[in-house]
Amino acid sequence: MKTIARTLAASVWKSWWGRAGIGILLLSAVADVANTPDLLSRGAVSASLRFAVPIMLAGLGGLWAERCGVLNIGLEGMMIIGTWMGAWAGYQWTPWVGVLAAIAGGALFGAFHALMTVSFGVDQAVSGIAINVAALGLGRFLSSFFFEGTPGGGISQSPHVGQISSVSVPGLTEILDPVTGSEIPVVSDVAEIVLGVTTGVSLLTILAAALVVGSWWVLFRTSFGLRLRACGENPAAADSLGVNPNRMRYAGLTVSGALAGLGGAFLVTVASSIYREGQVAGRGFIGLATVIFGNWMPGRLSLGALLFGFTDALRTRQETTMTALLIVGAVLFAFLAIRAARARNRGATFSYTIAAVGLGWWFLGFGVVPSEFVGFAPHLTTLLVLSLAQQKIRPPQGIGVPYRRSEAT
Repeated sequence: MKTIARTLAASVWKSWWGRAGIGILLLSAVADVANTPDLLSRGAVSASLRFAVPIMLAGLGGLWAERCGVLNIGLEGMMIIGTWMGAWAGYQWTPWVGVLAAIAGGALFGAFHALMTVSFGVDQAVSGIAINVAALGLGRFLSSFFFEGTPGGGISQSPHVGQISSVSVPGLTEILDPVTGSEIPVVSDVAEIVLGVTTGVSLLTILAAALVVGSWWVLFRTSFGLRLRACGENPAAADSLGVNPNRMRYAGLTVSGALAGLGGAFLVTVASSIYREGQVAGRGFIGLATVIFGNWMPGRLSLGALLFGFTDALRTRQETTMTALLIVGAVLFAFLAIRAARARNRGATFSYTIAAVGLGWWFLGFGVVPSEFVGFAPHLTTLLVLSLAQQKIRPPQGIGVPYRRSEAT
């Protein structure tokens, strides 16, 4: 029986749904202990989705680029272009036209990144940084022509843009409202989560979820995806089998830019109703972090985006809600300390133990998180995830390596 139980526990922990379930149980327990019911309320869940979707789309863009063997640091700039194009076309016509314009603008910059890195041989990191810098300046330059002088517009913001409509599952609120009001541990929290992801959900959120599934299917279940991934692993071998690596990298980077542009459109037409300078706020770089977190897999990447979106959304909730995460951090570091001790890694055991004790002491002794720390929480989460990432991750072998047929051996 013990062997069966251990096997079952190991299979649950290794699966993404098992880890998600354990995370929900942990957060539910913390919400009860810390008396912070807002931690898993439908409002918090809905806000987490709004913050997570742009990161998820940027992460998908990074996934497509790196699966074909190109590092796309320019995701931030492509999202910036997406926000500007989405606002300009959305203001002129309709929000959906803005979405299409944002996709087109991002795709254009993705193709430009391919031109620089694939055709001209520019260093991939340099090209990406140049795109980020150029997008900042281009957005302000274009705003001075098209937004300045318009009602509500200016050199750093656009006029009001309409929003994409939202949908809800009919009848579900009436069914689950009594369950959420029962305050039964875990059960009421699960009901709140279900209502948060099924009530007032933007159509772009649904499209983003479909793109996660679609990216997995295209990359891992089609011949096109196989050829693209082969170019990211060993372009010379793919070339010897009749696959054109440069053409596949152009395709992958164009899709990458389009997804990042769509993430920018989400910021303009769903998360807000206006374009503002600095609106992207590093989400393109956090999207790159989700690629590593997700081990270059779409499903795991989306879980990473939800994690970052959740910590970002807590800035809009009550201060006590953020304080509850001190308990979560203490528990996670304690778990890591136990695992490191079992692996006889003394250095890691000591570091994780100090972190767990420190967070627990902070919660018991102070119980307050400074507002400056709350604003920095998403970026701190990014640093922690990258620093604690296990060595089991396996990036495509051809990332960052330019390919020239004349130089191939």
